[in-house]
Amino acid sequence: MTPAALGMALLAGCGFHWAGTRPLPPQLSSVFLDVVTPYSVSKPPIEQALNSRLQRRGARLAGTLGAARTILRVSELKESREVLSVDPFGKAVEYKLTTRVTFQLVEGGTVLVAPDTLQVSRDYSFNAQQVLAKEAEELRLQTFMQDELAELVLLRIEARLTAPPAAPADAPPAR
Repeated sequence: MTPAALGMALLAGCGFHWAGTRPLPPQLSSVFLDVVTPYSVSKPPIEQALNSRLQRRGARLAGTLGAARTILRVSELKESREVLSVDPFGKAVEYKLTTRVTFQLVEGGTVLVAPDTLQVSRDYSFNAQQVLAKEAEELRLQTFMQDELAELVLLRIEARLTAPPAAPADAPPAR
C-alpha cells in the first residue's frame, strides 16, 4: 500500500470528510427552504448558497411547504456597514461590514433547532479615488459573507441534530 493510500485509509477510518461531502442528517433529506426577506426584489446570496450546499450533499429541496419533511426558515438577514477609521480630513477610509442571520429548523410543527443567530464581519479599506472598484469589492464581500453564513448555518444545524440530548438538571450524573 502506498503512503498516500495509507493516509487516505486512516483519514476515512477516523470519520474525516472533505468539505461539503459530509452526509446530511436524515432530518435534512427533504427540506423546504423558507427565506424571509421582506421588501426584497431578488434572492439573497445566502438562499442560493444554502440551495446549492443542500443539493450537493443529497438533500431534496421541496417546492412547497407540504412536500418537505422539514422547514429551514432563514429570517432577519441584516447587513450593516460602520466606519472604523477616518483620514485627517474626516473622510472614511476603513469600514466594517457585518451580516447577521437568524434561522430555525421545524419538522411537522416541532422545533428541531430553536431560533439561533449567526454573524460574520469583515473589514475593508476605502479609497475615494477608486469608488467604483471599492463598491464592487463591498458587494463581493457581502456575497462572500452570506456564503460563509450558509455553511455556518448548516454546521450549527448538524451539530444540534447530532448532539446527545441534555440530561435533566435534577438527574444524577452517569457513571
